[in-house]
Amino acid sequence: MTKGLLISFEGPDGAGKTTVLERLLPSLQAELSVDVVATREPGGITIAEKIRDVILDITHTSMDNKTELLLYMAARRQHMVEKIVPALENGTLVLVDRFVDSSMAYQGYGRQLDKSAITWLNAYVTDDREPDLTLYFDVPSEIGLERINQNKNREVNRLDLEKLEMHQCVRKGYQELAQLHPERIVCIDATQALDLVVKEAMEKILTLVKGN
Repeated sequence: MTKGLLISFEGPDGAGKTTVLERLLPSLQAELSVDVVATREPGGITIAEKIRDVILDITHTSMDNKTELLLYMAARRQHMVEKIVPALENGTLVLVDRFVDSSMAYQGYGRQLDKSAITWLNAYVTDDREPDLTLYFDVPSEIGLERINQNKNREVNRLDLEKLEMHQCVRKGYQELAQLHPERIVCIDATQALDLVVKEAMEKILTLVKGN
């Protein structure tokens, strides 16, 4: 791999993408001869983590949908210029827990905001940078929410508390995005046993990295 690659992990709440990323990281670091860094959105750097606290605070129930979208975009921009772009320029493999597709799935499909505006905003704040690969972990909304309720160690945020209908719209959005971008988005059945999900994700990543 002669240049940095950006791989995003996406999925509805409770899909297990964060757990998969955490399980994959040491194996990838041992397997590959390049630097591997994991980060998340919103967050990853100090400013974006502070924005994350504002967005996901469960007491911020009065937040306007457009305000929510713009806060995500502000966090993404700072994350890009401060962490992601420098890492990619150094030839690093960057794994990001949520990225541009989350904005479309949650704010475009879930909140029913203008999808063309979200597309423009994503391109604007990333300088037209898209992931080289997106792993989409698919799980029915009911199962995802059940997992959240059972996992006492998981951070419960404002979006987790949305009604089932919202989560179903988000999942539908992800599925449509996968159909629209089959060259980039790979669907993984996240209802499988965790070891199988991790194995499949590992194979997809190694195929991309070793082919570059």
